[in-house]
Amino acid sequence: MSSSQRTKRRWTLRARLLAQLIGLLAVMSAMIGVITEVALSEFLVARLDQQLQDAHNRAVYELDSPPDHGDKGSYDAKPPSPETLLVEGQGNGTFGALIYRGDVLARVVRADGTHVVDVPEETINDVPLDRTPETCSLGPELGQYRMTASRTRGGDVMVMGLPMTGVNSTLMRLGWIMGGVALTGVALAGAVGALIVRRTLRPLNRVAATAGRVSEMKLDQGEVALSERVPDDDTDPRSEVGKVGHALNRMLEHISAALAARQASETRVRKFVADASHELRTPLAAIRGYAELARRSGDDVPPAIAHAMSRVESESARMTTLVEDLLLLARLDSGRPAVHQPVDLSRVVTDAVADAHVAGRDHHWVLDAPGVPVTVMGDSGQLHQVITNLLSNARTHTPPGTTVTTKLSTEDNHVVITVADDGPGIPAELQPEVFERFARGDSSRSRAAGSTGLGLAIVSAVVGSHGGEISLSSQPGRTVFTIRLTKPLQDR
Repeated sequence: MSSSQRTKRRWTLRARLLAQLIGLLAVMSAMIGVITEVALSEFLVARLDQQLQDAHNRAVYELDSPPDHGDKGSYDAKPPSPETLLVEGQGNGTFGALIYRGDVLARVVRADGTHVVDVPEETINDVPLDRTPETCSLGPELGQYRMTASRTRGGDVMVMGLPMTGVNSTLMRLGWIMGGVALTGVALAGAVGALIVRRTLRPLNRVAATAGRVSEMKLDQGEVALSERVPDDDTDPRSEVGKVGHALNRMLEHISAALAARQASETRVRKFVADASHELRTPLAAIRGYAELARRSGDDVPPAIAHAMSRVESESARMTTLVEDLLLLARLDSGRPAVHQPVDLSRVVTDAVADAHVAGRDHHWVLDAPGVPVTVMGDSGQLHQVITNLLSNARTHTPPGTTVTTKLSTEDNHVVITVADDGPGIPAELQPEVFERFARGDSSRSRAAGSTGLGLAIVSAVVGSHGGEISLSSQPGRTVFTIRLTKPLQDR
């Protein structure tokens, strides 16, 4: 793409319309000026040619007529006087020349009565003898002349000329006047055009403002009330802008209907998950109870049955964890306000790291926390689950011997928690969806890793419900989860 195309795309529609309007007016003014100059030039030159023919006829008549108006053309013995070239009545600057037997007699009359004779002879000799006017230059002093020539009755050549000074000065003055008028007209037209274009584009600006407000809405989460619409005055389908406004309103209506349907579907799903999770807790508790009872009565049951009951107890415990996670996510999705109280994050992080050390003795666990308590407002149990899930994720998806470092610090008005490990890292193509529900490091549904795929989704949901944010940075040998929570006002 060329630089001119990039510059043109950066221009607003208003600027492009105004520039095109001014350019069109400038071109039209230039065309009118050129046509006017050409037409006026032809008119003035034609009028000057007529004056030249009259002057030529008077000079030829005077030259061919003897003083007594008797025998004409009898000046063979005595050459004519130069004054006869410019008879009385010729205008200022009139040029006359006679080629008499090879000699050039030339005169130019001035307003003060003086005569100038310094004229290039080759210019006089080049004038055609058919009385056709021709523009010639008589040197820097006299300038351009309109010249005509013919033979006299005596066989000599008579040349007459009138200056082009009046024509040229008139054309130049007209050019300056038309140029000034054109510039003034273009400037006024540009100013008026800017007002007209601005007023004409107001409906389009209102449509764009509506689209801009809609674009700022977070339509991908929560319940959305899409009440923005283009005003009725800007939806007239008989105009171009009205067509755009009408189409935008129809699109917004479709989007609003789709959002309402999506919200209703999500509400039903959340209610189903919450109800199902709640209802599953009781039978799962009973299954675990009976399985534990059977395990404690190991002497009364065969070993195979005892082993089977232990597996039932283990899987029921795992299923209970999954149900609890689903129930927590359903509560968070419903937007139910949680009771936030002061929470000592130093103790929460310390307890979570201690639990992780017991659960994963083949990993190296490092805690970096300040010596003073760090407090935030929140739910202690949920925040503890956030740290536990991050540590469990590091333990599950890194090989033995990996060092996992948990750091708690303060930064400006925020509390920062980082969980970093030196494991193999998370593939780049999986990083955008690690906080999605049931996201896994591989596509299999194997239980070998002991992951439900809800751990990081719960972390993201809990952090969001506490007004914080979580981010991920991962590459081979370095994976860091960073949580930023807002400090209480009294601690800032």
